[in-house]
Amino acid sequence: MLFIVLLAMVAGFLALRLYSVLGKRTGHEQPLPKPAEERVAMPQPQRPVDQPADLREPAQRLMEPQAERGMRAIIDADARFDAAQFLTGARSAYSMILDAYWKGDRETLTWLVEDDVREGFDAAIADREAAGHVLDNRVVAIENAVITDARVESGVAEITVRFDADIAAVTRDKEGNVVAGSLSDAVQTHDIWTFSRRLRSDDPNWKLSETDEA
Repeated sequence: MLFIVLLAMVAGFLALRLYSVLGKRTGHEQPLPKPAEERVAMPQPQRPVDQPADLREPAQRLMEPQAERGMRAIIDADARFDAAQFLTGARSAYSMILDAYWKGDRETLTWLVEDDVREGFDAAIADREAAGHVLDNRVVAIENAVITDARVESGVAEITVRFDADIAAVTRDKEGNVVAGSLSDAVQTHDIWTFSRRLRSDDPNWKLSETDEA
C-alpha cells in the first residue's frame, strides 16, 4: 500500500524517533534530534549514583515478579538501561507497529520489527491486499502494559511485555463498504510482545522479535 510522499516522511520521522527511545534514558530538557541525527546511536547517560540498583520498587509498578531476575541481568550488562523509559517506549511501539501493519506500511515495519515478525506481517498484508480489504483500525487506549519476562541469552537481551488495550476495528472493501467490525465498539485485546537487542552492539535500539496473544 503506497502513501503520498508527505505522509511517508512523517511516518519515517516518527518511526526513527521511536526506534531510538526504547530503553534509553532521556530528559525533558533535551531538544528533539534532527532526523539525520536519529540514525546515529546517541550516547546515553549513566544511572545516577544516588539511584539504587535494587529493583523491588520498580517491580511493583512496571513488572511481574518473575521478570525481576532477568531485568537485573539486563541492567548489570547495560548500565544505561532504564525500565520505566523502556516501558514508555514499548507503549509507543505497540501503537506505531499496529498502525503500520493496519496501513500496510512495510517500510516502517522494517525499521521496527525483526525479520521473522516482519515476514509474518508481510504475509498477512499480502493476503489482505489480495482480498481487496482495507483495515480502518485504531488503538483507543492502552489500559495496561507490564513487563512479564526478561532474560539475557548469548549476549541478546529480551524483554516481554503484556499489553491490555481497547482497539476499534473495521474492515472495508475496495469501495469503502464495511465488511466487518465497528469503530463505535472497541474490542479488548491482550497481546504479549517480546522486544530484543544485542547488548554489545553499538546500536542501542530494540526491535519487536516475537508476538503472541495472552
